[in-house]
Amino acid sequence: MTEKRPLLRLKWLLLGCFASLAGTGLIVWLMLFSALGYEAPPETLALESQQQHHLFVYGTLRNPLVRYLVIGRPVATSPASVSGFRRQGLNLKPAENSQVTGRMFTVYSEELRRLDRYERLGVRYERVRVTLDQDQEAWVYQRLQPPLTSP
Repeated sequence: MTEKRPLLRLKWLLLGCFASLAGTGLIVWLMLFSALGYEAPPETLALESQQQHHLFVYGTLRNPLVRYLVIGRPVATSPASVSGFRRQGLNLKPAENSQVTGRMFTVYSEELRRLDRYERLGVRYERVRVTLDQDQEAWVYQRLQPPLTSP
């Protein structure tokens, strides 16, 4: 009988660990990828479905795994930079004689909507056009000043 108790405790410990991981995964999914609680700004609804968009990223979206989870497919990127800005935390701020390096890639409108949801367009970020140092126009996410989620 005493041999069964450690096995029973181990089962409950493993079950607790699994439940914690599953709960954490659910919370992350709800916060980052779910449309629950997020309403897209009206201007995002007017995008043509097969239109391609260039996007410059300088933060978490440089990570291929994050891009795959948000967009739903692997996306080829190329090095890119934008002058006249500096990176300040999770934002780009205008700054003379400065440059921000990042990645540039192309997505379709539906994928851009997924990226908008991930970045919480209209709540935390706005999507603005910039001209990259490579003479390519691209969207970039820039923090709202101040973010609408602040107290």
